[in-house]
Amino acid sequence: HADGLLITGAITQNMRLALEKTYSAIPEPKIVIAVGACAISGGPFRDHPEVLNGANNMLPVDLFVPGCPPHPISILDGLLRLLGRIENCSRSRNSGQD
Repeated sequence: HADGLLITGAITQNMRLALEKTYSAIPEPKIVIAVGACAISGGPFRDHPEVLNGANNMLPVDLFVPGCPPHPISILDGLLRLLGRIENCSRSRNSGQD
C-alpha cells in the first residue's frame, strides 16, 4: 500500500476515475502532493475542457511544489518540511547577523 499520492501532471477527465480510486485506496492519514505547474494548476493546459485545472479541484492537497519542471532540491525541501524534518526559518535568522 501507499501512504501518499504524488501527482506530477495535469489531471484530465480520462484520469479522474483512476485518481479517485487510487486516493480512496490509500489508508488514513493520507498525503497528497502536487508537483509541477501542471499538477498545481493545469499548466499550459489550464482551462481546456478536458483538464481539471489542478489537483486541489479534486483532492485535498497537502503540499504544492511549484516549477515547470520543479527542481529536485525543491521537491526534497518540500517533502522534508511537510514531514517536519526541517523547520521553516527566515533568512535573517540563518544569516548570522543580529
